[in-house]
Amino acid sequence: MNRLRIKDLAEEDRPREKFLLKGISSLSDAELLAILIGSGNQTETAVELSRRILKSADDNLNELGKYDLKRLTSNFKGIGEAKAITIIAALELGKRRKISEIPQKRKITGSQDIYQIFYPLLIDLQHEEFWILLLSRSNHVINKIKISQGGVSETAVDVKLILKEAVLSLASGMILVHNHPSGNMRPSRPDDLLTQKIAEGARFLDIVVLDHIIICEKGYYSYGDEGRM
Repeated sequence: MNRLRIKDLAEEDRPREKFLLKGISSLSDAELLAILIGSGNQTETAVELSRRILKSADDNLNELGKYDLKRLTSNFKGIGEAKAITIIAALELGKRRKISEIPQKRKITGSQDIYQIFYPLLIDLQHEEFWILLLSRSNHVINKIKISQGGVSETAVDVKLILKEAVLSLASGMILVHNHPSGNMRPSRPDDLLTQKIAEGARFLDIVVLDHIIICEKGYYSYGDEGRM
């Protein structure tokens, strides 16, 4: 017995038609994904295939954002390279939209502001990255700069490069940021030593290191909030 195809469904149950009748907000994540992929396979409609893809990611779009081309094409019949690229591109656009909502000159008032800036940048990564956020004397954002990219559990950081970027930007303040793909929010001993080293070097240049934030999927750790800066 053949599976029901999207065109065999009632018109109000087809994702595109549902969108036209009721608006984009009426569609589920699976229906939105089905519009992207367009068609399913011999045994699943696009909606059914989309539900299965989402279920494999625990129905979590952030988790789906971590899927690469190979994982999508290898694990889901009917998802070829073109469809996989479409899915990845759509999720990347969503992430970039979130990033673009943050004004470059916004004022930093606390650790939550920092977390909101870097969460969309770091949350999908399977490797560590180290960033700095450079601030004016009034704590407005001057620039955010990626310093290094490493492996799953660590990344090498050049303190001289960090201080150089701060000096060139005429920054008065600096915030250190990196992610822990493992999900462990607690800083390691190397994290502590690096924080101390950068803070001491910056002090000689009249630059204040205000915080060091460790980003994880379910939260963050702030040296500043813990009274460790």
